[in-house]
Amino acid sequence: MTNEEEDKFVFVINHDSDIPKYQQLVNGITNAIAENILQKGELLPSVNSICKNNQLSRDTVFKAYSILKEQKVIESVPNKGYYVSGETRKVLLVLDTFKAYKEVLYHSFVNNLPDNVITDVQFHHYNIDVFKTIINNSVGKYYKYVVMNFDHEEIIPTLSSISNDKLLLIDWNVHSKKENNYIFQDFGRAFYDSLTQAADLFRKYKNIQFVYPEYTNHPKETIQYFEKFCADYDFDYKIITDSKEFIIEKNIAYMSVSDRILGHFLEQCKEKDFEPGTDVGFLSYNETPMKKFIYKGISVVSTDFAALGTKAAAFITHDEIVQCYVPTNLILRESL
Repeated sequence: MTNEEEDKFVFVINHDSDIPKYQQLVNGITNAIAENILQKGELLPSVNSICKNNQLSRDTVFKAYSILKEQKVIESVPNKGYYVSGETRKVLLVLDTFKAYKEVLYHSFVNNLPDNVITDVQFHHYNIDVFKTIINNSVGKYYKYVVMNFDHEEIIPTLSSISNDKLLLIDWNVHSKKENNYIFQDFGRAFYDSLTQAADLFRKYKNIQFVYPEYTNHPKETIQYFEKFCADYDFDYKIITDSKEFIIEKNIAYMSVSDRILGHFLEQCKEKDFEPGTDVGFLSYNETPMKKFIYKGISVVSTDFAALGTKAAAFITHDEIVQCYVPTNLILRESL
């Protein structure tokens, strides 16, 4: 390697960081490839030079290079060294929280990406400081960014540091701009349309109670369209915002955006010997792999998270504008 080649790529190791040094090396190479600082076929710095220039042990460097070889990012040639073997790209997927239906989205996303794309996943937990730290620390390090945003006034200025062609907003249409790439679900009208399909089943019960607990971050637009549905179809209804007040009664249909509330519902059914779908009803929000098996099946209103993940993966692999909504559907099972 010539001096010019060695100057082209220099590792920067933070010896005070909580990130292991071998992982810093892995990140440094994958980031350099994503930013086209390193390209396919280029020779990487030797193990000896990295050890000498960064005060690292040979074991640390070998571990980093072994990981990159397993990922097929680099390859080794005997007596010559390590080379970039492919045009590896890193993408950042920022989700709100990890739940069962987010796992469906995640697996659909990564399973539809080429082998040369590496996905880093981080969670903001609806905390703006965490969100800002994730975004600010990631700028310039990724090929593209897929971000599940939330309702906070600092979202737009924080995301402004990412060029629009590299940014995809997913799930919730809040604080988006008309030029943004997006794949959203409709928490309003599509939810209303799904409820209309269940209107005859709701008429088995005296009224409908929507449990919207104090700890949820689900868009309030859903509540507004629930009230509209009940008014249009002449249903008595109640909205419960304090989870402590959730005590089930016979001949009532319940719905909730929280799987924690679903768990409380099933516990109370067992205690009171109520049969879901006969004595009481339940409609859950967001499909998960297990809901078809719980108590003969839980009815759900849900967008297609697998489709959302597939469409988000297409944004990574195609340089095209993406602006679409994923359909929301009603899945009827024995609980309603």
